Amino acid sequence: MLVTWRYKGLASNLTDTSGMKPEVSLGDVRDARIQARKSARILVVDDEAHVRSMIGTALERQGYEVHLAGSGAEAIETLAQRPFDLVLTDIVMQDRSGIALLERIHTDQPHLPVVMVSAIHDISVAIDSMRRGAYDYLLKPFERDHLVATVQRALDHRRALQDSHNYRQSLEQVVHARTEMLRQAMEDLEHSYDVTLEALGDALDLKDSETEGHSKRVTAYTIALARAMGIAPADIRVIARGAYLHDIGKMAIPDEILRKPDKLTEEERMVMRDHCSRGYQILRKIPFLSEAAAIVYTHQEHFDGSGYPSGLRGAEIPIGARIFAVADAMDAITSDRPYRKARGFDVARREILRCSGTQFDPAVVEVFLKIPDELWHELRVEINSQTRSYSTFDVEHTPTVPLD
Repeated sequence: MLVTWRYKGLASNLTDTSGMKPEVSLGDVRDARIQARKSARILVVDDEAHVRSMIGTALERQGYEVHLAGSGAEAIETLAQRPFDLVLTDIVMQDRSGIALLERIHTDQPHLPVVMVSAIHDISVAIDSMRRGAYDYLLKPFERDHLVATVQRALDHRRALQDSHNYRQSLEQVVHARTEMLRQAMEDLEHSYDVTLEALGDALDLKDSETEGHSKRVTAYTIALARAMGIAPADIRVIARGAYLHDIGKMAIPDEILRKPDKLTEEERMVMRDHCSRGYQILRKIPFLSEAAAIVYTHQEHFDGSGYPSGLRGAEIPIGARIFAVADAMDAITSDRPYRKARGFDVARREILRCSGTQFDPAVVEVFLKIPDELWHELRVEINSQTRSYSTFDVEHTPTVPLD
C-alpha cells in the first residue's frame, strides 16, 4: 500500500495548473525502464548451479535478459557468440578463477563492465579485483536489492561510456567534415590566387611582347627540374609562383626602356636591373606570395656571386632561384629574339654546362643534364599551342623525370 500511495502522490504532483493529467504517466516511465532493462544482456558465471540460478532469476524479474555459464571456459565461449552488457562472475571456480576470466574480458572487451562475486571477506581481494579492471565487488550472501542496485550502476556506467564514445565519434565526424570543407575552401582560394597570377602574367606579356609565353614556359621547365631534384610539392608551388612572376617588376619599367630595340645605355641598364627589387616590393606585401617574392628578388643572382642585385653566391641564393636560373637560360636560348633566332636544346645544354659553377649551381646543372631534350621539347610545344587543360602551377600534372 505504501508503494501505491507514493506513486499516487507523485502522479498528483505531476498534474499541471489546469488540472489536466500529464501526458507522460508513471506507467509510461516504468514501461520505458523495463524496455531498457530488456535490452540489457547479462552473463552470470558461477560453478554452483543454485547460486547462478538464484542470481539469474532475481535479474530476470527485473526485466533483464540473462544467460548462465557454469565455468570460465563456458563464459568465454558464450561471450564469443553474442554481445553482452555486463558480466557477474564468481571469483573461485573449479576450472579457472574469476580473476583469470576478468583479465581475459578486460583484454578482449575493455569496455564491458565486470562485477566480481565472492564469499571471501577479504578487502585485499576486492582491491585486487578493482585493480585488474572489475567495476564492482559483491560479497555473498547479498540482498536482492543490493544486487539489483549494483547491476543498475554497472549498466549506467556502460551506457555513459557508450554515450561518450558515440559523442567522440560524432565529434570526430563533424571535425572531419569541417576539415574537408576547409581544405576544399583553401584549394578553391589557392586556385583563385593562381588564376589571378596568370592574369598578371598575361598583362606582362602584353607590355613586353618580346617575351610572350616566356613566363609559362619557364615555369613549366622550373617545375619539371624541381621535381627531378626531389623538391617537396608544397615548396615547388612556391618556386613555380616565383618563376612565373620573376619579371613582374618590369611592369614598373618605362616602355621606352623596356621596348627599346637598340642597345641600352649604362643608365638604362641600371633602371632595367631594378626590376628585381621592384618585383620584390610588389609581391612581399601579399601574404601568399611572400616566399615567392624572395625568388623574384634573387632570380638574377649568379652562383659565383657575379649577379645582381645583391651579389649573393652559392647557397645564399634560394634553391628556387638557382633552379629557375637554369630553366630561364634554357628558354632564352631556345626562343627567338630580335637580335638572333632560336637555337636548339642541344645548344642550350652545352651553354648551361659551360656556365656551371659560375652562373649556375653545379648540382642543379647535374640534374638538368640527365633530363632528355625530348621532355623540354614536349613541354614547349604543349605550352606554345595553348592546349594545356590545367593550371600553370599544377605541380601534379608536370611530367616526372625518371633519373638513373
